[in-house]
Amino acid sequence: MIQPPSVDPLDDAADTDDDDELVTLSAPPSAEPIRVVLREQDAGERLDRLLAEREEVPHSRSVIQRFIAEGRVSVDGKVIDRKALASPLGVVLIRPAPPPPMVALPEDLPLDVLFEDEHLIVVNKAAGMVVHPAPGHPSGTLVNALLHHAQLHPSLRDGQGRPGIVHRLDKDTSGVLVAAKTPAGHEGLVRLFQAHTIERRYVAIAVGPHLRSQTFDTLHGRHPHDRKRFSSNVSKGKSAITHAVVTERLHGGGLVTVTLETGRTHQIRVHLSDSGTPVLADPLYGKKSRDPRLQQAEQAIGRQALHAELLGFVHPITGEAVRFEAPPPADFQAALAILRE
Repeated sequence: MIQPPSVDPLDDAADTDDDDELVTLSAPPSAEPIRVVLREQDAGERLDRLLAEREEVPHSRSVIQRFIAEGRVSVDGKVIDRKALASPLGVVLIRPAPPPPMVALPEDLPLDVLFEDEHLIVVNKAAGMVVHPAPGHPSGTLVNALLHHAQLHPSLRDGQGRPGIVHRLDKDTSGVLVAAKTPAGHEGLVRLFQAHTIERRYVAIAVGPHLRSQTFDTLHGRHPHDRKRFSSNVSKGKSAITHAVVTERLHGGGLVTVTLETGRTHQIRVHLSDSGTPVLADPLYGKKSRDPRLQQAEQAIGRQALHAELLGFVHPITGEAVRFEAPPPADFQAALAILRE
């Protein structure tokens, strides 16, 4: 059995939410230009289609067509029209439209607070709750709940879409998450994440006959054919390292303890899925099971069986070592009980 790393579990700066990712800014992300060099074999092909297929372009064809109509796409310095064809070795520059600002409002929502002081608040995020407002989720988020519950510093509240948020969990991943209440708390947490001194542990129910303890050390990038997904089977991407230890054998799979050395988008779900042992009931990376007991467990949990159970760090203001744990919620436990032999 491969043992977990001897150092504390880590979470690296990530590109966009991962199972868990670092968020260094409270404001909406800026729209950085995207540069693409065309290949010789691309000559004569529709440019909008080619760009949508390129790994470095995180936009669908319809979005690219809109950018072209708005004059945001150029080839070798010349703005193109919607019927433009690719030229061999041409240099494409895409200037995405900046995202509209998201202003969050306080909402009286249930919040499971594990710890709170002047600078920080630690919560046990419920499955189904989005962390911060985004297109399609303008309200009902953890941020809306925090704004109602916590006395955030005005500089974090005013005009910000992600006040106090320094890392995220997927909507349907439950577990421990820390947020800042003051600028000093925010800056201190960001430094801890960047210095790789945050202890983080997850539990997951994974399915598949070949499930085993292992360390995944791969590249990580957008799936070449599905822009909503990510993949470890890419030729270009960022480093992603996941340590997975099977702690209990279950019907059709096992209970897995997971620690991270990086925090890429959907990292745990991608690594387990790409190894043929996806997280139970994962709607994006898993497959519907034909096994009756697995089907029963999927119905019991109704979302991916992934939970962030532990968060530990040195308090950035007091210097005290703190550690917070939350057991998997009832839906996770129900699925686990069904699959125990």
